[in-house]
Amino acid sequence: MKQRKRDPYYKRAKAEGYRSRAAFKLIQIDARFDLIYEGDAVLDLGAAPGGWTQVARFLVGDEGRVVAVDRVAMRPIPGVEIWRGDLADPMFLEALVAGVGTVDVLLSDMSPKLSGTRTLDHARSIELGTLALAVASRVLAPGGNFACKVFQGGEHDALRKRVAARFKTCRSHAPEASRRESRESYLVAKGFRG
Repeated sequence: MKQRKRDPYYKRAKAEGYRSRAAFKLIQIDARFDLIYEGDAVLDLGAAPGGWTQVARFLVGDEGRVVAVDRVAMRPIPGVEIWRGDLADPMFLEALVAGVGTVDVLLSDMSPKLSGTRTLDHARSIELGTLALAVASRVLAPGGNFACKVFQGGEHDALRKRVAARFKTCRSHAPEASRRESRESYLVAKGFRG
């Protein structure tokens, strides 16, 4: 708790009305890669508590659409459609794909429940990244953009190559707002090939 209170991004999030410090990660990713444009439709996976969702909602403006998905409950955000369910459940996934239709951007800040064992946490992170890519392949419009959290480890490059095969560009990026001790990075891909 003491560390959190000293964290400048935690303080800024509180001061600026964001639900989590993670909002600044998406702000920094978007500033560097121009992922989200006004009027876009965005699907936000692993959305709770809603920091990324708030940023996406601001970026798409009044003409855009944001759909937030998580396994846990999330307080409403004006102008955002919230789905609660498990993407690993085929029935929920089919309903989501049918309900959402086509989107311009897929974001995934999904994170596994941490076990404290790096190899296990990495493997679970790769599973979630693979799931996010599978969802993207179902809903992203041609030319769409993608950003997905993954933990560094032995399978990181293999997942990056799978993402790169589906997009015109793919980069691994650690935003400044990520904690120094964190092993997270983001695969940021643009120009979905279908």
